[in-house]
Amino acid sequence: MSGALKEVRNRIKSVQSTQQITKAMKMVSAAKLRRAQDAITQMRPYAKKLQQMLSNIVSSSEGDVSMALAAQRNVEQVMIIVVTSDRGLCGGYNSNLIKLAKQVINEKYAAQFAKGNVQILPIGKKGFESFIKTGFNVVGDYWDIFSGLSFNKVQTAAKHAMDAFANKEIDAVELIYSEFKNAATQRFVAEQFLPVQKVEKIEGQKNADFIFEPDKNVLIAELMPKILNTQLFKATLDANASEHGARMTAMDKASDNASELLKSLKISYNRARQAAITTELTEIVSGAAALQG
Repeated sequence: MSGALKEVRNRIKSVQSTQQITKAMKMVSAAKLRRAQDAITQMRPYAKKLQQMLSNIVSSSEGDVSMALAAQRNVEQVMIIVVTSDRGLCGGYNSNLIKLAKQVINEKYAAQFAKGNVQILPIGKKGFESFIKTGFNVVGDYWDIFSGLSFNKVQTAAKHAMDAFANKEIDAVELIYSEFKNAATQRFVAEQFLPVQKVEKIEGQKNADFIFEPDKNVLIAELMPKILNTQLFKATLDANASEHGARMTAMDKASDNASELLKSLKISYNRARQAAITTELTEIVSGAAALQG
């Protein structure tokens, strides 16, 4: 019975060590989440207004402006930007994003995928590793953006997508990321990045009227890429906050599970210990009775 006691004791120590790690990781994620949440909260209204302005400009254009990034073409070549995390231990966060990417391919671009005309631009190590492992056509130059997240690093990935679209190498770009709601909730989003979408016109409503200074062509050519850079940066900030929220929640649940397991192991340990004591007492009494006999 001493062997069984030792085994249970070792399991208790192992679970306690794991629980210390999960509690520490929860605290680290909570600290990082606060900073990430502040960043996306401040960025979101600005990015939203820019996106509305961009869509209105495209919608109000009468065709006299060359807007390569808003050109609607027959979709033959597709790029999908998938924003995951660099590290795991965050529940189903990464697997849900990868699953959504594959779902978008199956539902919208199955014909293009069958011809080998779908490429993945992953941001985040987990997505990069997963798509490489499963044989997708992967653009592997931008997966490490989260190692030092900045607007300039995100801009390089956005520029790659915009250049490919403007040069007609790609006909559509989809963006898949996790929109941050709160620490326990993320919304997994798939939205069109390129071509720039027009605002749906409501019957009887006039298009927004803009006064352009300087020339309309010059201004839009300069403004459109900057707004798209901002949209991708906003998505990465959303993803960054979502990752820390998901990890904090996962580590909290892991700590709770460890507590429940410890309770169960301690009960098992006490039962084994009582059984060992009972056995020893029985042996002592039996021995004493044998000596008296």
